[in-house]
Amino acid sequence: MFVLELTYTADLESVEAVLPQHVQWLREHYAAGTFLASGRKVPRDGGVIIAVGEDRAFVEALVATDPFVRAGLTEYRVTEFLATTTAEELAAHRQQLPA
Repeated sequence: MFVLELTYTADLESVEAVLPQHVQWLREHYAAGTFLASGRKVPRDGGVIIAVGEDRAFVEALVATDPFVRAGLTEYRVTEFLATTTAEELAAHRQQLPA
């Protein structure tokens, strides 16, 4: 599982201009089952996405397709973790520690 932390590198007016494309991108990845949760950070200097993916390379390639990234409006920090304990609603995404 991955935590994707976005940090805006441009003013909010520029971010707002591309927000509809970013939201569509989010919807596509929710529909594909890749994104589990997302939202704005408080204060509003970026956002956070909880994602699943086959490996880090897959997720980093996915991040590069975000319209915010393509427009040069944000930087991503990708943190991979093993979700060994989850709420029941996320049971399908529980992971095992390596042997």
